[in-house]
Amino acid sequence: MKVVHVIVRGRVQGVGYRAFVEHEARKLGLEGWVRNRRDGSVEAVFAAMPEKVDAMIEACRRGPLGARVDALDQREGATDDLALRRGDELFSVLPTV
Repeated sequence: MKVVHVIVRGRVQGVGYRAFVEHEARKLGLEGWVRNRRDGSVEAVFAAMPEKVDAMIEACRRGPLGARVDALDQREGATDDLALRRGDELFSVLPTV
């Protein structure tokens, strides 16, 4: 399993970006979470087989209509990063931090 932590910058709030990420992640069968950050970025953690995580990152680079992704920073994550998910959800949309 590959775990990746990403921060996406650009016009990624107020355009349905989190809902887009949630939809794509569920479609690919990923575990993880997504949330807005007060600095205007979106943060997410994805865990799955490497090819699925790579496909998710490419989807994040595109984003939904109306979004503009200026930068996507990624680093290797750890399974501990998944602990922020709600209850028994495989993928969660979390509150803004």
